[in-house]
Amino acid sequence: TLPYSFYKANAPGSPGAVAAVPWRRARSRGVEDNELNLPNLAAAYSSILRSLGEDPQRQGLLKTPLRAARAMQFFTKGYQETISDVLNDAVFDEDHDEMVIVKDIDMFSMCEHHLVPFVGRVHIGYLPNKQVLGLSKLARIVAIYSRRLQVQERLTKQIAVAITEALQPAGVGVVVEATHMCMVMRGVQKMNSKTVTSTMLGMFREDPKTREEFLTLIRS
Repeated sequence: TLPYSFYKANAPGSPGAVAAVPWRRARSRGVEDNELNLPNLAAAYSSILRSLGEDPQRQGLLKTPLRAARAMQFFTKGYQETISDVLNDAVFDEDHDEMVIVKDIDMFSMCEHHLVPFVGRVHIGYLPNKQVLGLSKLARIVAIYSRRLQVQERLTKQIAVAITEALQPAGVGVVVEATHMCMVMRGVQKMNSKTVTSTMLGMFREDPKTREEFLTLIRS
């Protein structure tokens, strides 16, 4: 059972409510699917090259479709993993109720609208409820959800909800800062633009002092 604060923060109609999606969900893509789908994916890249006016048979592009196909599978390898795979035995009983923060976690993801990267940093804080998580696992959770086709808003919420469902803390805060290549290389072409999103659950949403402590610490 999740803490009352989680249900209160996510009650129907409440601001920022999120659907409680089980974190032990099945993979949407297995490792064996990569090899099965690789020829089709490479063929699709060959078609893209031809549609761009290029010749996939010229020397510099002969192996490009296969390379691009393998690269895209790597960029989206989060579909091959689940949170339960990552957490394994890394949830520990601990009588600690002060804030835990891991900040400046590097993040690389792919914009699902344009299939170009967005990159940045993730800051995570939580208030333990008799359990703590191995610190490296927070970075692994970020990797699972960022290595998919994403929008930053959903990525931020998925990280927060996964931690809440897996650890059942008194509260979770997640802030993501990212630069989107779809705004840098095309469209408005603003080199220095940065997008910041946040999700606050439990005490991080309910208690302004807790939220302010978290935001102050990640800026320090």
